[in-house]
Amino acid sequence: MSKTIAIGADHAGYLYKARLIEHLKSKGFEVINVGTDTGDSVDYPVFAEKVGDLVASTQAFCGILICGTGIGMSMAANKHKGIRAALCTDLVMAEYTRLHNNANVLCMGARIIAYEMAEMIADKFLETEFEGGRHQRRIDLFDK
Repeated sequence: MSKTIAIGADHAGYLYKARLIEHLKSKGFEVINVGTDTGDSVDYPVFAEKVGDLVASTQAFCGILICGTGIGMSMAANKHKGIRAALCTDLVMAEYTRLHNNANVLCMGARIIAYEMAEMIADKFLETEFEGGRHQRRIDLFDK
């Protein structure tokens, strides 16, 4: 499996993104940063689309998106064919969205969770494998 992660954020999430990139690199991941890298106001759907393109094309095995709440990013990312984006605010959500939903994009809100929790959620998401089995049938329905 590729160890490349696509990561993007809007102006509310760019500081978390910068810290998370360093954390992911320290764990041996290659990271494609699609921006934004400043606090200047930007439109989050642009970054959701960039991450979605990289994941859907398999240039990245998964993506991470960060905005103020994570809601806008998850809504925008899920418009992209082949993307199963999940907004996670705790470790159980991060684990089960991988186990049962085979999520390929993690969304988080910088105004909702502390940075330390964001790091733990990302780690849980990345270390959890899809369970398959009966869950694959449901994933196939997503992709229709």
